Amino acid sequence: MSQLTTSRVIRFSKATLMLFVSLFGLLMLYNNFTDYSTSYEYISHILSMDTTNGRKKYSYRAITSAMLHHRIYWLIITLEVVYTICCLLGTYYLYKNINTSPEQFHEAKKPALIGLLIALFLYYVGFQVIGIEWFNMDESKTWNYKDRSQHIIDFIFPLLIYIAIKIER
Repeated sequence: MSQLTTSRVIRFSKATLMLFVSLFGLLMLYNNFTDYSTSYEYISHILSMDTTNGRKKYSYRAITSAMLHHRIYWLIITLEVVYTICCLLGTYYLYKNINTSPEQFHEAKKPALIGLLIALFLYYVGFQVIGIEWFNMDESKTWNYKDRSQHIIDFIFPLLIYIAIKIER
């Protein structure tokens, strides 16, 4: 058994944290596929802007087509599939390269970084920027994903930085 060093603990922590975010992605996908209607209802209300303040003032922003609601929801699910696969691959490569050279371990981070960037795009750009700023999602008392997406971003963004920096030797 190799000696336990700070560098090995750092490498192990990076791989394990990627495992955590991969598990989150798998659970999100499971929920979206097994209970499609619940999350679809969220997306439908957010896009329709039917529970926000100032509906008349911002009604030109609303998307009321059920077909478009389904397509946008499937885009969200597709992004979740892609980031989860990338994160799972990243987790695998990080564990696989845990005892390799610093350069090999650093190169093994690519799928993990791509997955985290896609997840950040989805939850920050998709929900925080577009959902809140365009569709006024934060003004709805019932159909509001603001806090939940912020909690996800609060984990993913620091993780992205932690994975990217080359502090392990």
